[in-house]
Parts: sequence; structure tokens; C-alpha cells
Amino acid sequence: MRPLVRVAVALLVATGLASVVLLSAASADTVCQQADPATGTCIIWVEVPGHPGGPGGGDDGGPTDAGSGASCYWDPSKQGVPGPPAGPVPCTTASGYWSNTYNCYISPVDPPPPADDPAWQGHDPGDGAVYECYQPQTAMFIYVWAQDPPPGSGTGPTPREVAQLAIDQMHLSAIDIGIVPEPGPDSIGLVGMPVWMWAKAPNEHTFGPITATASAGGITITATANVLDLTWDMGDGTAVVCDSAGTPYQPSYGRKDSPDCGHTYKTSSALQADDAYTVTATSSWVITWAGAGQTGTIRLDGLTRSTQIRIGEAQVLVN
Repeated sequence: MRPLVRVAVALLVATGLASVVLLSAASADTVCQQADPATGTCIIWVEVPGHPGGPGGGDDGGPTDAGSGASCYWDPSKQGVPGPPAGPVPCTTASGYWSNTYNCYISPVDPPPPADDPAWQGHDPGDGAVYECYQPQTAMFIYVWAQDPPPGSGTGPTPREVAQLAIDQMHLSAIDIGIVPEPGPDSIGLVGMPVWMWAKAPNEHTFGPITATASAGGITITATANVLDLTWDMGDGTAVVCDSAGTPYQPSYGRKDSPDCGHTYKTSSALQADDAYTVTATSSWVITWAGAGQTGTIRLDGLTRSTQIRIGEAQVLVN
């Protein structure tokens, strides 16, 4: 194992990462855990209690999962006339059941109008039926003919369910991992040396923002997705939460710590499976949606990607 470690040190020196970690005092009794590589100023992380999330959400301080949406809604844009703002409505009332398509409460006309009534729209009685379409928002009603009873919107999808259809169109995926030391049998980091993590070439599908629109059941929803943060499971029992895509490492950075997404191992990976730490990056997405006079938020976690890196210990050989 000693020759392997010596080769690894040479490789890391070539990339400017073979160094000891320097610690400075943030106060009289506090050891600085991370310093800004440009200014040397100690960075102190203060954990603020987050807001409890719903499905897919967590106590990360981000928006909570909210807004199931009502499946029945009034949409004044369909009328082209002034009226109350868009919003949810009861799916059934004494006036009938709500139809998003017709934008009114539907009930069959009973008794049916005479055969020569214009409400039949030229159809023979018995061919379909005439329905009353009542809009309490405008206090107006009309007669409509339909071959089959207009479907009730209360059994259709909710705006949140339509938002999920929009999310499916986004093809969200886990990030491609960028990390130094690089994965592979010919690369090894050192205990106490800075590790840099970042999202490699982030795009709208791996980091956002991305917007998509979907329609179903007479409902049209537009959703926009962004990554809130990345949680890096470093394989040594440490989780590093980064609220940015991270900074790609460049050899010119030398022995500096990552300014926004890094880690330092305290033990080697010699006792791990394959002599390597498994590093897993999990994306936490926030999707906001709007439509049918309603809004909501969907939290999405679980998009992960993993890699393995080796961490060794520098040893001094005495001849």
C-alpha cells in the first residue's frame, strides 16, 4: 500500500491539491471550520430551523409542499366578459354539477323544451338532451345541447395532478457529478486535503429553471422547477448541503477549499468497500404551479447519482 500512496501524492501535487489543511481561529474559543479562499475570512454556518415540508419536502428552510387544488373552478377568461376573478367553486350545488368545460353548473331541462325550440340546435327530441348552464358568478344561464351528459369536473384531475403531468414533461434528472479528487483507480485524495464537489455542466433538466405546461380535464397548468439545494452524502457519515451548483475545480486554485461546496475527510477509505468512499448527490427540487385560479408548490427529492473516490493517508518512509 505504501508505493500506491506515494504515487497518489505525486499525482495530487501535480494538480495542486497535496497540502495540509490550515485552521484559523474564528474567536477565542472557536476553531474555524471553513475559510473563504479569496479573503481568508472565516465562514460560520448558522443552522436556522426550517419549515416542515410535505411529501418530498424537508426541514431545509425551503418552500413547503402545498396546494392540492380543487378540481372544479371558475375561469372568467372563457367568457370574455367582466366577472369575479378565477378560483375554485363547489363541484355540486342545488343548480347542478360543475363543468369546467362549459364553465357553469349543469342540470337537465325538465321537462324538455318543445321540439321546435332553438335550444335543440336542429336536433330531434330524443337525440341527446338540452341542459341548463348556470353561472352564479354572472347570474346568467343558457341552454346547451349535448349528445351525452357533460362530464362532471369533480371526477376529473385536480390542478395539482395536472401540474404533475407538466413535471413529467420536464424529464428532470440527477446531476452529473464533478468531484476532485477524480473517481477512478488511478486517482486518490489525502486525509485532510480539500475535496471539491459540483454539478458538472448543469442544464435545465438537471438544475433548472425549466417550465412546462399541461392540460387535462379542462384544466391548464403551468409549472416551473428549480433545484433548491444538493445534499452530498460523502460516505463517511457526513452530509454536506450545498445551496448552489458548486464551483468546478481548476488547477489554478491550488490548495484552497471550495468556496461553496466542499468537504475534508478525516480518515482514509481503506476500510470501505472497494477501498473507496461512495459519494451520492441528491437533488432537492421545488416546483411551483399555477392555473385555474389556483397555485401550489410541489417538493421533489430522490434524484440521485453516485460515484466513488479513494482517500489515503500520507506516510513518511524512513530509510
